Amino acid sequence: MTQAKAEPNLYSFDEFISWYPENSEVRYELHDGVIIEMPKPKGKHSNLTGSLIEQLLIVIRQIGKGSIWTIPRESIVKPQREKSGYEPDIIVLNQEVIGAESRWESESIIQNSDSVKLIVEVVSINWRDDYYNKLRDYEEMGIQEYWIIDYAALEARKFIGNPKQPTFFVCNLVDGEYQMTSFTGNTPILSPIFPQFNFSAQQIFNLAL
Repeated sequence: MTQAKAEPNLYSFDEFISWYPENSEVRYELHDGVIIEMPKPKGKHSNLTGSLIEQLLIVIRQIGKGSIWTIPRESIVKPQREKSGYEPDIIVLNQEVIGAESRWESESIIQNSDSVKLIVEVVSINWRDDYYNKLRDYEEMGIQEYWIIDYAALEARKFIGNPKQPTFFVCNLVDGEYQMTSFTGNTPILSPIFPQFNFSAQQIFNLAL
């Protein structure tokens, strides 16, 4: 007799938060009820993320939002789906409205789109999460702007062309749907949230070196 394959335990968001180990050096996310150990950023991924945070903070100060918009070290975004929770590579928060977040002070949880100015995901081996699940859920939440940085050209050709090339996507919410604009090579990046972000796609990719 063939034994049926056991289904994995499915967790709610609150069960996931209760389970999450304190002071963990490993990042975890909840994807449709399944707890996923996220690859720890290394090498180029880590270089790009750290350098981009520095550049964003410079731009935030330049536009006079230095005391209002912040980039926390850690946060967990709770989408509308009850069994999912994400920890973005970079998130820019608006301190003017974050007081409405009932779980921010105690658990670093973001639930309201008004709290978020920007989310950035740097693509790694789990690229489908960034291009499909997170794009869907951030759009559904009403996150105004979402950047996908595919510096290693890992995504499917239908997104980044054939032959594949490193691509920077700006997803801007228009009438409740993301409008995706791609940037490659020396094309200047155009961001509605950060119009002063004067970088080309290649300059951002070079941050990984």
